[in-house]
Amino acid sequence: MICIGHRGASGYAPENTLAAFELAVTMHCPWIELDVYAVEGELLVIHDDTLERTTNGHGRVMQTSLATLRSLDAGNGQQIPTLSEVIEQIDHRAGINIELKGEDTALPVNRLLNDYLSRGWQADEFMLSSFDHEELKLGEPAFERGVLFDRASKDYFKTTAALGAYSLNVSMRLVKPALVEEAHRRGLKVFVYTVNEADDIQRMRDFGVDGIFCNYPDRVG
Repeated sequence: MICIGHRGASGYAPENTLAAFELAVTMHCPWIELDVYAVEGELLVIHDDTLERTTNGHGRVMQTSLATLRSLDAGNGQQIPTLSEVIEQIDHRAGINIELKGEDTALPVNRLLNDYLSRGWQADEFMLSSFDHEELKLGEPAFERGVLFDRASKDYFKTTAALGAYSLNVSMRLVKPALVEEAHRRGLKVFVYTVNEADDIQRMRDFGVDGIFCNYPDRVG
């Protein structure tokens, strides 16, 4: 069972910042997870569509200028990073799971990642995921797709099949051994979010899930 640093090592450093991603790598995460919005032609790494929770700014991400967004404090003096900055910092030391969070993010992400492929990066160093399955459909097929669900669905496997998915990414409260078994029977990985407590980490291990998104990567071992 692998550990995916959820917004980096976000239990210890401000989420979705270079500091959090660097800490996740030093904690030996094979993968990190982050969220992107496209603003004025740039891909910014931030989770919420509003600024108040994770920065000293106010208002909506998509209604704020790029210059203003880049001037904000995202915690402990950290800046909202660009996706390029994160990729350069990670520098092949971990895979990068990019959640398409904002509107119209798939195509600019495709362009950026294809540029990195032309410079020697490998497609299997990246994964695309989203709750917006229509947006995920626009993701470059070269990159593995993780289909996110936050509520129970009778269409898990219809959706993953339609998207040619690599993984089923589900909330911990939805996970049952039968779901994991059926996903594996269909050739899917199962990645579960957000699993932080020791007993939950062990329960996911016992269920046979393939990976967990965790804010405290050092707890996974």
